Amino acid sequence: MKLLLPLLLLATPLVAEESWPRQIDHATGTLTLDAPPQRIVSTSPSLTGTLLAIDAPLLATASAVAGQLSDDSGFFNQWAETAHERGVEPLYRDFNFDIEALMIADPDLVVVSETGGDSVLPFVGEIEALGYPVITLNYGVNSWEQIAAKLGRATGHEAQAEKITQDFRLAAHATADKIRHPEGSVSIVSYNFFGSYGVSKPISAHARVLAEMGFTVTGIPAELAGAVQQSREFDFISHENLPAAITGDSVFLLAADDEDVATFMADPVLANVSAVREGRVYVLGPTSFRIDYYSGLAMIDTVAAQLAK
Repeated sequence: MKLLLPLLLLATPLVAEESWPRQIDHATGTLTLDAPPQRIVSTSPSLTGTLLAIDAPLLATASAVAGQLSDDSGFFNQWAETAHERGVEPLYRDFNFDIEALMIADPDLVVVSETGGDSVLPFVGEIEALGYPVITLNYGVNSWEQIAAKLGRATGHEAQAEKITQDFRLAAHATADKIRHPEGSVSIVSYNFFGSYGVSKPISAHARVLAEMGFTVTGIPAELAGAVQQSREFDFISHENLPAAITGDSVFLLAADDEDVATFMADPVLANVSAVREGRVYVLGPTSFRIDYYSGLAMIDTVAAQLAK
């Protein structure tokens, strides 16, 4: 792994200089921007962290319901401090889209998620009709690094997007050298997260981070495909089918802490899962429900703390 670091540095591409205007292909079309945006609003808290990480001029963001995942402003915990330091304002609260709030902000770029509970995709036509440029991104099928690259080009912050991507990858590889990897594969499990149960696909954003750290992430077995209730980055199944869906030799719990591990280990339905029997259950940390630059780094640190050599 140590030899990989200089190779990565050598492989780092130079950031190409590109003039304006720019045409940006995105999830629902092509957007032409005449100049770098200066008044960006995010209607998706799941994309806000990446905008902050690339140091884009973010004016305001939609915010979530205040609770265990967010602060009193509804800002996700992993980027809330940075957002407050930069003076980012709540655009509207509790995911309740407010076109008047958007008009008052008068943005020169509106960032929209194509998927998820924070998507305002049905309102994109209305926003565009008011003359506001919109870029739509899908964080369900694209990694945060891909999102950062797209937003970097759209805002003129492509160098920062490339830098944080490289820094993140180096951090993952450096941590991989410092931890002991349990034998075999791992499953990433979303356990009773707002009442749902799911197992990560090997291509999920979470799986990609663990793969950078040297883990092999496995999904549900093929014979359980018919039991999947909903499939995105995770395959969601019933509580009763969860034991059969966990095929990894070890388990990482999504959006979880030590108390959640205890609950998971005490669940009688999971008593025969090998990772439970042999005590190989770990956490990805409380902010790991959505991977962006900030929560991804926190996830790396959380894994390192549990598996340090």
